[in-house]
Parts: sequence; structure tokens; C-alpha cells
Amino acid sequence: EGISFESMVRHQLALVDIVKTDENVASFMASVGGGYMGGANAGRMFLSLKPRHERKLSADEIIEQLRPKLAQVPGIRAYLQNVPPIQVGGRMSKSQYQFTLQSPDMEEMYAGAMKLAQRISELDGFVDVTTDVQLKNPQVIVEIDRDKASTLGITAEQIELALSSAYAARQISTIYAPQDQYQVIIELADEYQRDPAALELLYLRTRHGKLVPLQAVAKLVPAVGPLSVNHSGQLPSVTISFNLKPGFALGTATAQVDALARELLPAGISTSFQGTAQVFQSSLKNLGLLLIVAVLVIYIVLGILYESFIHPITILSALPFAGFGALLTLMVFDVELSLYAFVGIIMLIGLVKKNGIMMIDFAIEAQRAGHTPLEAIYQASVIRFRPIMMTTMAALMGALPIALGVGAGAEARRPLGLAVLGGLLFSQMLTLFATPVFYTYMEALRTWPERRRRRRSPDEHPASARHATPALSSEARD
Repeated sequence: EGISFESMVRHQLALVDIVKTDENVASFMASVGGGYMGGANAGRMFLSLKPRHERKLSADEIIEQLRPKLAQVPGIRAYLQNVPPIQVGGRMSKSQYQFTLQSPDMEEMYAGAMKLAQRISELDGFVDVTTDVQLKNPQVIVEIDRDKASTLGITAEQIELALSSAYAARQISTIYAPQDQYQVIIELADEYQRDPAALELLYLRTRHGKLVPLQAVAKLVPAVGPLSVNHSGQLPSVTISFNLKPGFALGTATAQVDALARELLPAGISTSFQGTAQVFQSSLKNLGLLLIVAVLVIYIVLGILYESFIHPITILSALPFAGFGALLTLMVFDVELSLYAFVGIIMLIGLVKKNGIMMIDFAIEAQRAGHTPLEAIYQASVIRFRPIMMTTMAALMGALPIALGVGAGAEARRPLGLAVLGGLLFSQMLTLFATPVFYTYMEALRTWPERRRRRRSPDEHPASARHATPALSSEARD
């Protein structure tokens, strides 16, 4: 904070020297000041990597490789992030995930934000933890002596205009040429803009036309203060941003940050995630509901198709195995349950349901032909084994390139392929054994009322026969 533009350029060039020697970087662009991060004390650098087949490391691995190298440059801190293809909400920050604090009490909010950021940086799995709070920026406070200024006929507007002309690059005129026009900008020379003592050289004109030094009507107080005061929803706000180590789940990170916020922050400070983290939280809630609705819709359609409440349950009995296999595969390969992985699990519902339909449909037809449920499902398992394996292998071969991570941008789609591949393999190994067993039990449950009525019927017929026998005997005697 308080660094000059020239010094910031020198520090950023030191980072550039490190980046341009990296063999994975194809090109880069660097700039200082004037951007979304504030004034001259911030800069940006965009790296364009070589095509995936020309480098061995992924984008996240390159970030992990560059982070310690850039941290060795003194006087500057570099924050690296793999920018997502689609930026969803939030403000531009130094790190990818954002947690925003809001409160009308700025001092309380700033103190709580610094304490919370410190605790978050101590958690495992968090890197590049920072805030947009910059409270130690050097500044000069101009305290106007309004009585003395009024006596001399100088207004506060005159003082503001003089300071604006000296330091704010004020346009005072336009020069028109035959083919162009030029703006006339008034400002102090660079050597005076960097020296606070130059304020003593500023003069103001009184209403009598005399020149009066600024110090005669104002007191110049050196101090430190915030570089800017950010707002969210018309309230002062502080944004804490952070990145995560590879393999650390965003769901775990948001839960830990929420727990720390409840522990450390007073009740007057409201908190919320922004950007990618906020979308992740809302998507998790909606995706769980989406999964339930998908299974319910499939159950209703199958119920209408088979005119039964039991057979759809039998067909869907392999879904738990598929879900467990998908989650187990993601855990083995240390891949988090992202949006792509969840889409893969939803795809599994349709793929696994197809195997159950082929078996149960054949078994129902075999039962109508006179076979027992056990014989029918056994024949279905044997005869339908080949088409089940053919369709499963086709799905596996289709998901294999995605699971291997082949091609540009494959890292994002890889969880989808792993979820489909693991869920299909695991469910396929158990479906041919579990579904027939489940079918026989569900058929026994479906026919249980009918079998119970049959068991009760023989007990009722002998009683009727005993009552009818005396009448027949009586007629015979007559």
C-alpha cells in the first residue's frame, strides 16, 4: 500500500522475468494500475498456456509450480487462479472464491474481516487468502479553517477546485485543429505530485484578487486510511477471497468458512458467498431435488408402462449400486463431486435403468407363458446377458475418453466420465445378481395377498360340506 507507480512496474517486471522462462507458457500480457483492482498498487498478468499435447502439466499443476517461484520476489504478492470458462456473478478479486461481509459499522466490519481472513489462512486446503481491505494507504487530510477562509473570501469549493486542478488531471479546454482536436489537461509536474510538501506551494486567489497560500486557510494532516470503500447492495462491504489446493472440495471449504464466520463475527455483520462459491451452494440444493424428481418421473413412467407399482421398483433397484460406484470412483481418483460429476450421476440413472428394463420385461413375458418367477428371471438373466453387456460396453467406451481426460479442457469434464465409468462398472457387476433376487422377493410380495386368500379358501369349503351332508342324507332316506 502506498507504493508508487514506477516501483510497482519494477516489481511486476520481476514477476514477468519468472513467467517468461516457464516452458509451459506460450504468451502473456501484463499491466499495472487503472484496472478493476484499484490504483497504482495493483497489477494484472494474463498467461496463455501452450496446447495440452505440448505440455505435461495441467493448468492447476502449473499454478502450483509457479506459486512458490513468484512468492520469492520481495515487496510484491502474486495471486494465481485458473479462471473458469464462465464467470458467474461476484466481483473481480485476487482469488477465485469470494466471501462477502456487510455492515453499516465499518470499523467493526474491518476488524472482523481481518480476524476472519487470518483464521481462514490457517486452515488446511486454503491458499491465496486475501481481502480487498487496504487501510494503510498514505493520505493527507486537508482541514479547512472555515472562519479564516470566510474572512479572506475563499470558499471550500475554491479549495476543492485547486486540489482537483493540481492532482486530478482536470480538463480545462479543448484545442480544435482542422483535422483533430486536443484536450488541455492541467496538473502538477510529476515530481511535485509525489511529494506531500508540495501542497504548501499551492496558492488560492481571494475575492480581492490576492494570492493566499493553502496553509493559511487549511491545516495539512498526514495520515493513513482506506484506499477505497467497497459497497454491496448500498452497504459497506469487505470481500475475502481464497483459492483451494487441488483435490480440496469446495463444499468442505464453504462449510468451514461458514463455521468460522459464526464463531468470530458479531451479529451485526451479515455474510454471504459470492460468484462461483454462491452458485455452488445454490446448485447443490437444487441438484439434490433434481435427482429426486428424475427418479420419481422415471418411476411414474415405468408404472404407467407396466401397470404396476412393484416392477418399477425392481427396475430401479440397481441405482444405489451405480451411485455408490460413481462416488467410490471419484474418491479413489481424488476428484471432487462437481457439477459435471453430478450430471454424470444423473446420466447413470438412464443407463442403469436400461439394464433392468431388458431383464424385467423378458421375465414378465416368461411368467405370462406359464413359468414361475424364479424360472422367468433366470431365463431373462441368461438370454438378456448379451444385449445388456453390449449396451453397457458401448456406454463404457463412450465415457472412457472423457474419464482419461483427453483433449483441451478435459480436466473440467473428467469428473463426468469417471462418474459414468465407475457407476456402470460397479452396478454391472452386481445388477445380474442383485436384480433377480430383488425380482423374486418383489414378486412374492406382489402375489402374497392372492396366496393368502388361497390358503384360507380350503378352510372354508369343508365347513360348507358338513352343513350340506345331512340334507343330502335326508333326501336319500325319503
